[in-house]
This record gives sequence, C-alpha cells and structure tokens, in this order.
Amino acid sequence: MSPLTLAIFLLLSIWTFIHILSRPKNHKNQPKLPPGPRSLPIIGNLHMLGSLPHRALHSLAKKYGPIMSLRLGNVPTIVVSSPQAAELFLKTHDTIFASRPKLQVSEYLAYGTKGMAFTEYGSYWRNIRKLCTLQLLSVSKIDSFAPVRKAEVGSLVQSLKKAAAAHEVVDLSGKVCELNEETTCRMIFGRSSDDRFDLKTLIEENLSLAGAFNLADYVPYLGALDLQGLTRRMKKCSKALDIVLENIIKEHEKIPSSGQQDRETDFIDTLLSLMNQPMNPHDEQVYIIDRTNIKAIILDMISGAYDTSAAAIEWTFSELLRYPRVMKHAQEELERVVGMNRMVEETDLAKLPYLDMVVKESLRLHPVGPLLVPHESMEDIEVNGYYVPKKSRIIINFWAIGRDPCVWSDNVEEFYPERFINSNIDLKGRDFQLIPFGSGRRGCPGMHLGLTTVKYVLAQLLHCFHWELPSGMLPNDLEMSEKFGLSMRRAEHLSAMPTYRLLG
Repeated sequence: MSPLTLAIFLLLSIWTFIHILSRPKNHKNQPKLPPGPRSLPIIGNLHMLGSLPHRALHSLAKKYGPIMSLRLGNVPTIVVSSPQAAELFLKTHDTIFASRPKLQVSEYLAYGTKGMAFTEYGSYWRNIRKLCTLQLLSVSKIDSFAPVRKAEVGSLVQSLKKAAAAHEVVDLSGKVCELNEETTCRMIFGRSSDDRFDLKTLIEENLSLAGAFNLADYVPYLGALDLQGLTRRMKKCSKALDIVLENIIKEHEKIPSSGQQDRETDFIDTLLSLMNQPMNPHDEQVYIIDRTNIKAIILDMISGAYDTSAAAIEWTFSELLRYPRVMKHAQEELERVVGMNRMVEETDLAKLPYLDMVVKESLRLHPVGPLLVPHESMEDIEVNGYYVPKKSRIIINFWAIGRDPCVWSDNVEEFYPERFINSNIDLKGRDFQLIPFGSGRRGCPGMHLGLTTVKYVLAQLLHCFHWELPSGMLPNDLEMSEKFGLSMRRAEHLSAMPTYRLLG
C-alpha cells in the first residue's frame, strides 16, 4: 500500500468514526427533512448518482417524491422533480434560493466568482447581471450580430452543398459544433477560434473542467489531496486563459473597433468602453468594472454559449431523423412561408409556429442542462411542510419534469410537437413544466441568443436540404445515448446524408 493510499485510508477511517460518534441519538425533536434514501458516511449518497445523474435522480424521485432529500458528501441537497415543487423553490421562495453554492471551478475559472453564473446572490451579482443583460445580451445587441450568424450559416450551407453533390455522409454534430464555435468567438472576441492563440483547445478544456464532477465540492476535506487531478488542471487552464484574454484585450485597446469598418463591435469592445466606470452609480455599494471583471464575464459568456446551442440543434435533428413525419411538416411550413427560391432569413422565424413547437418539444426531451445550475438556500426555511436547512444545495431536475406523466400524458418519451398546439406554454420561465432556461432571479439571461441561434440554424438546414440516415439505417436504429457534462451532448456524433432541395 503506497503512502498516499494509506493516508487516504486512515483519513476516511477517522472521518467515519467521527461521523458515527457524532450522529444524533434522538430524532424526535429534529425538523422534518424531505424523504430520501439513507446515506453512507463521508460520501453520503454520491454513489447513487452514476454516470447519468439526471436519470438516477429521476428513478429515486419515483420512490421518494418530487421534493427529495439527499446528502452528497457533506452537502445537504434537495432534489426537485415536479413543476409544482419547482415553482415553490424558483418563484414562491425565490429570494431564499437565489444564491449559488461556492464551487472550486468558479474560484479558478471565474476569477474568484467575479462573473455572473456561479456568483453568490448579493449586490455584486445584481450589478453584474444588470450590466450583462443590458449591454451584452439585450435583444438589440443580439440582433446586431445577425450578419455574423448569416455569414457563418451561409458558409455551412455551402460546405453541405458540396457534400450533397458528392453524395457524402457528413458529421452533422461536428459541423454544427464548428458553426457555433465560430459564431460565439466572433461575437465575443471579434475573431475566429482558429488562430494563433489556440482558443478552441483552451475553451474546450475550460468547459470540460466546468462540467466535471469534482469530489472537492462535496467532501472539502479531500480537496487538498486533489485525488482527481482537477485542481492542477484548473490552475494550468486558468493561467493559460488569462494570458490569452489579456493579449486579446490589449489588441482591442490598441485598435478600437470604431476605427475598423471591417469588424463587428464584439463583447470585449463593449466591456472595454465601460471599463473604470461604476456598474450602477445609484447603488449604495459601487462596483467599478476592471480587467478582472471583463475576463470573468467573458468566460461566463463562453461557458453559456459555446456548445449549448450546438447540443440543442444536435438533439433536435436527431429527433427529426427519427420522426420523418415531423421533419416533413417542418419543411412544408418553410416552403409555404419562405418559398423554394431563397434561404431563410432570421426575420422569417416569427412566422414558423411549427418549428417553434419542434424546438419546445426537443428542449422538453433533451434539455441542454438536464439539471439546472444548482441553487443554494440562504437561510433555514420550511417548504411544503419540509425543513430545508441553510446552505442546502437545490437541484432542479428538469429532465425529470419534462417526463412527468401528470403534465405530459402517457406518451412522455415520444417526440410529438403537436402537444403544444393551442397551448400557451412558453420557454420564458413562467410555465414551470417547461423551464430549460431556468426561472426567477437566476433564469438564463442568454435565452434570446440561444433560441435565435437554434431556430435559425435548424430552419436553414431543413429548408436547404433533404436528410437521410446513412447506410440504409432505419429511424428506430439511431443511437440516442447521452453524455453528461456542462452541456448534455450525444454520446456518439450524429451523421446524415444531405440532398440539396432549393431551386436557386
């Protein structure tokens, strides 16, 4: 037995002994926690999560109910699995559960929680969210990047036309991912991801670390040992990213966007124009935007946009290939609205209600984040008769909500967009049976960008091409396994064969 293994064994043994001795003997006067499975010393219920936690938690909720109590390592955790329960946590008691747990990845890759997504609730978060919402993610700002999206999607269509002419099978997952990478980098950095800074490799490592299960977040006593090697990787990635971001910022400072007619005003340009200014001069506590704030915000924007839209497009297209009837209806709608003599414009999207239903149904079945970003309770509270202690982690299992038979009827696993006909359910967070972007104070502010990208790319690919599965594969044979991470992607890339269908 190596010295390190022996040390870990002794540490775990001591901790188990302390846990047993400190376990309360009298449970009569203790507050009533939500029901849940028994936990083990040290690891709690971590062993029950498996490789696909959203599915494991869904199975447990069938036994213990829509408000379930777990202990993940040392962290008391409440898992929410129904629309009614989600409304209690995200609306009725939103002010209590508006904070975020402190994670190791945010310390290293968000400049000590100087960004927005993982920052604790408070005046700093309110100011940084307001800045991002008004300056970077407003409808007018996102719409100003329409030419960027049109150019990148146009390049993709041309690439697919060549493949269609050669009767080639294309890696649709790879193509869509490249499209999203290029579009995101042009919006944020004003440059392609394929350049001398090797942004793509660093961003992918950043996303991998952000989506990794980190034992130190649940058993802090083991954090110093870095058993998974994640801390070393985070430090290395953080240092490399900081150098790249600093160089890009310096380039922007040397050549302001106002002096370049051939470059869009990107996110860094916008943030630099606000540097050294107060985020909200009317707030009682004034925060000044500095370089660290800019870098943290940029990394948040990357994490939120880099592959989320690609994952949504990938899953939607998978379902369209599995259900040719749905694909045909979507293409017929495009023929009526757009015609066969031109490509789709973003202005056409509002006239495509069936495509809108297709996207809703896809996000119901395949949410990009099956477990919404965790919340944390800021004080002790009673919810629906159950005690939720301060510092509890709240996990909203939207993947389970999307399969709740009490909401979606018995055919919950079927891809059936028509279920939204004559329905007022939208994606804005007010209807808790469909909250892929979250709800309440911590709802995703990038929803408009995400939906615009997903709908535009899907509409263009459906309108310009017929699609078939390769090698005579039948729709029911298409593999639909998942790969859990920061964004839930397909376990295998999606491949298909295009045939160009426009007249022009």
